[in-house]
Amino acid sequence: MQYNTISLFSGAMGLDLGVEAAGFDIRVCVEMNKWAAKTIRRNTDIPVIEKDITEVTTAEILKAGGLEKEEVTLVIGGPPCQAFSTAGKQLGLADFRGNVIIQYLRVISEIKPKYFILENVRGLLSARLNFVPDEYEEYRNIKDIKGSVIHFLTEEFKKCGYCISYALLNAANYGVPEKRERVIMIGHLGSRVPIPRPTHSENGDYGTLKWNTLGDAIGDLAGNIEHTFIPLRSKSLEFIKLLKEGENWTALPQELAEKAMGKAYRLSGGKTGFLRRLKYSEPAPTLVTSPTMPATLLCHPTELRPLSIEEYARIQQFPDHWIFEGNITEIYKQIGNAVPVGLGYAAGRQIMRHIMHAIDPLEESENKIAYSRYKNSTDRECSRLFERDVKYKTKRD
Repeated sequence: MQYNTISLFSGAMGLDLGVEAAGFDIRVCVEMNKWAAKTIRRNTDIPVIEKDITEVTTAEILKAGGLEKEEVTLVIGGPPCQAFSTAGKQLGLADFRGNVIIQYLRVISEIKPKYFILENVRGLLSARLNFVPDEYEEYRNIKDIKGSVIHFLTEEFKKCGYCISYALLNAANYGVPEKRERVIMIGHLGSRVPIPRPTHSENGDYGTLKWNTLGDAIGDLAGNIEHTFIPLRSKSLEFIKLLKEGENWTALPQELAEKAMGKAYRLSGGKTGFLRRLKYSEPAPTLVTSPTMPATLLCHPTELRPLSIEEYARIQQFPDHWIFEGNITEIYKQIGNAVPVGLGYAAGRQIMRHIMHAIDPLEESENKIAYSRYKNSTDRECSRLFERDVKYKTKRD
């Protein structure tokens, strides 16, 4: 049987490759970035609609994929997350009509696939609506409450007939050699799909495998290929030379640490990403869109350079034959923005198990491995906190 899938915001296809490995067939991709679209075309024969999602109709998507609505099993996508990122201004849905996550909701409501996967950053769990147009007036009284965006999405998906589950998942808990945490929401026209149970943990607890490490991912590349990378900044290079594997600026003598960090030395916070050499024996930290940014430096454990394009791809679990189009800056962005293939596989496999009626009803309640480092990051926990805050606001008003 063919499980037809539509991919939105496809990027370099990390999520897509994982879902394909779980048994789904990607029939069409929607991706507006020209270099990511070229990457898709270079590696696959899948039709690509290279347009802004706001300009794409569902009829156009279905036609490109050769599909009727009732033939669509799954829609997947990770809408660009700048509005929700905890590293940004968290504007939420201030630009409501143009917000791409609303376009994702539009496509789901019009096509009505049997299942969908929505991926996003941790900030989605706490984002506020900030702005509500007249047609969504019922949400106006909760627009300033923390978590109102995901409450809005959940309620709107429910109106379309979907049962929703979501959680913040640490990719390392699903076999990815990277401690990348992302919200995975799964919707089904019917019953709730349980949150995927972790297959890995730091110490291999409760029958899980131990985390895959940076060494597992890139160890065999040393000396065997020509690496492509952006050179370290000269100021960083001066101090990185003095650091051993796994160390950062805190390992420098105080005088040198103050010189290296400049004004940042007096700032509060952990600052663990500054002047940082990675460690072979642990999963990599979250890959960002450039490995040489000062606050999130991703320096090779032993060599005087940042992680290369080839190492980035290995960590995100792209196959070695996958070719990325664009200049080096564009390629780092494509890989850094991607969903790790293993995380996509975990979500896709859970849906496939649900289709096959192969999930133990007690699987989620009996899970003993934390999904992520953060508490209160599942749909049930977030809903409980949101309801509490709504009651508090009602009393206060």
